[in-house]
Amino acid sequence: MKLSAYTISKLADIVCGGNGWPYRRGTDLVDLFNEFGFRDVYESGFPSRSAFAKEKLTALAGKPAMSDLLCVIVDPRLWFDLNPPIDTPTHDDCVAKLNELLAFDKVQLVREGLCYRVRSLDGTLIPVESIPEDLPAASASSIDAQIQKCRAKIEAGDYDGAITNARALLEHLLLAIEAELSIEPPPAFDGDLGRLFNRVRSLLNLDPSRKDISDALRQVISGLASIIHGLGTMRNKMSDSHGTNYKPARHHAKLAVNCAMTLADFLFETKAYQQAKGFIATSAIPAPDAPSIRALPNAGKDSE
Repeated sequence: MKLSAYTISKLADIVCGGNGWPYRRGTDLVDLFNEFGFRDVYESGFPSRSAFAKEKLTALAGKPAMSDLLCVIVDPRLWFDLNPPIDTPTHDDCVAKLNELLAFDKVQLVREGLCYRVRSLDGTLIPVESIPEDLPAASASSIDAQIQKCRAKIEAGDYDGAITNARALLEHLLLAIEAELSIEPPPAFDGDLGRLFNRVRSLLNLDPSRKDISDALRQVISGLASIIHGLGTMRNKMSDSHGTNYKPARHHAKLAVNCAMTLADFLFETKAYQQAKGFIATSAIPAPDAPSIRALPNAGKDSE
């Protein structure tokens, strides 16, 4: 996510705190930014808090981590122990003011439940939430790679490639979930994404034939299957893996990528919810001959 130099300068003051925002000492700032990949140590000769924050924010500009940072600094829990004067801006006031600033960069913080997420105001790609930490390293790496490729190819104008990677993203994700949750070794992937989705759907207790699923949710789940089928068809007809003289437009590619990323986000959330409630096992150890993300059929050709 790209932010202007002016926004970064103002954001540095916000991160440091004051005027309603939680105050952060130098050590607090080091701890905050180290959560996003930095390895700084607070010691003698440390720059001013504002200068340090601006330097780190500039380094994060244009990276997905910037969205995560914005969500962290507006976490309502940071206001729990504050006892500000009556005329001090509230948490809601602070978020509203920050959104006025972010609007110039075409993004906005929106509340979802107890947390916040960053939403684009100009129709660009919907960001998928962070890949779960407990996902096997090979699977997480493959999925993250497809997300980055989708974004890069949209921006580069490679719409055929973006559609290919949107499909590959779901393929890698579904294989990873199946490998994790299947008690028996999953069957070898035959390239049929719809069949793979149906197996994973059952593992996640999303089978629309279940009697305890409401009609509304059943329609949504059926719609997910349509997305899977549509992405496969879209890729076959328009993407670079089948060579065709029809070239998809930008909005076609964005539709494919946004559908894939939204579905990936939903599957991550569903798995986490089902595991937290104890409806499915936290993990199932796949047999040694279970399909590997590193050894997908045509993985190299179809997901570059």
